[in-house]
Amino acid sequence: MESLQNSADHHTSIPIPNSPPTHQNPTNHPAPPPTTTILRTLKNNLAIRSKWAELNGAMGDLGTYIPIVLALTLSQDLNLGTTLIFTGIYNIVTGAIYGVPMPVQPMKSIAAVAISSPDFGVPEIMAAGICTGGALLILGVTGLMQWIYKLIPLSVVRGIQLSQGLSFALTAVKYVRKAQNFSKPKSDLGGRDWSGLDGLILAISCACFIVIVNGAGETEESAEEQGNCEAGNRVLKRVGKVISSLPSAFLVFTLGLVLGFIRKPEMVDEITFGPSPIEIVKISRRAWKTGFLKGTIPQLPLSLLNSVIAVCKLSSDLFPGRKEFTAGSVSVTVGAMNLVGCWFGAMPCCHGAGGLAGQYRFGGRSGSCVAILGLVKLGLGLVLGGSLVVILREFPVGVLGVLLLFAGIELAIAARDMRSKEDAFVMLVVCSVSLVGSGAAVGFLCGVVVHLLLELRKLAA
Repeated sequence: MESLQNSADHHTSIPIPNSPPTHQNPTNHPAPPPTTTILRTLKNNLAIRSKWAELNGAMGDLGTYIPIVLALTLSQDLNLGTTLIFTGIYNIVTGAIYGVPMPVQPMKSIAAVAISSPDFGVPEIMAAGICTGGALLILGVTGLMQWIYKLIPLSVVRGIQLSQGLSFALTAVKYVRKAQNFSKPKSDLGGRDWSGLDGLILAISCACFIVIVNGAGETEESAEEQGNCEAGNRVLKRVGKVISSLPSAFLVFTLGLVLGFIRKPEMVDEITFGPSPIEIVKISRRAWKTGFLKGTIPQLPLSLLNSVIAVCKLSSDLFPGRKEFTAGSVSVTVGAMNLVGCWFGAMPCCHGAGGLAGQYRFGGRSGSCVAILGLVKLGLGLVLGGSLVVILREFPVGVLGVLLLFAGIELAIAARDMRSKEDAFVMLVVCSVSLVGSGAAVGFLCGVVVHLLLELRKLAA
């Protein structure tokens, strides 16, 4: 192999800038034009590995997306049609760029402030998103984000992933057990009934169905095990293969839509066709100040850790054979999304390790997964606009909780590679501090401090 490389190097002519063209060896092939390279990359990134698997994977992020978007629409009059159009475009573009099921999720900290604070309206939400996006864009363009990414210990990142995954799982269990009012998240509506079209039996049945179809995740049987199967077991294996090929998340989500229409058939009369009007949001000086102080400051650390660093780490874990994208590029795409869409009233968005884990959990393996989801969002935004909230309001919340539960578990499972006691200790410190209400930023700082203390102790030993 080395001799072949040396031979190729010997026969390759080195071009000299501003020199007249020289005779090229006929064995050398000219480099393809940039357009061809770009088209080839897009084709590879958007290649559909399995039609049903990619479609099923697209449902894996909806357990996070729908509740937050619905809550912001009901409580702060967010323009749902505009949000669907822009987030659909984001999905398509990021799927084409990265070639993995890169999610587009709401900025959770900004959303939490908006839902709980009546005076934090659409102008403040958009100001917070623009400021956060601007900061991330600067960090990505200057290369500082890549520098930060290389410095942070893996055990600290795993702690962030574990805490975020468990947080998703706990929220999912709350969705399943308790009745919810997304416009007033702190209101206590009591426990969920066992029966009914949004009862506990429905949610538990959906969870059991997903476990039967998907198990604990992707498992591959070795050729030796397949060869040693007895004839009687081959029939069972064949049946199991058919069951495991079912698009479980897609079927569960479709069931939720059907049950929503059954719960309120008259919603058909409330649906209007056509996109919502897209207008530039007017942001006052006061809105800029409030948005930055109440929205950007708590959101920026979360975006740094979960939307950029944890996403890059998780992607390298889930797709080890693929070209690893940089933290700087992810930071730039998050920044660009918000610097464009927020001016028109689209919800502030980011990527997220939980969404990536959820989409992978249900079969997403390429950019086509999120591109399909993006096309659906774009179509719904153009055809139904803001009236889609009528349908989402009747969607069974327990079913959303089931989807969110498996996304959270998949994200938390990524922490299983912490083999040494020191790494596990740091990871659990980060997770514990983050989960008790201190937030990911405080958990991150505590983890870094503990990691440094353990390293100093090693040097002193």
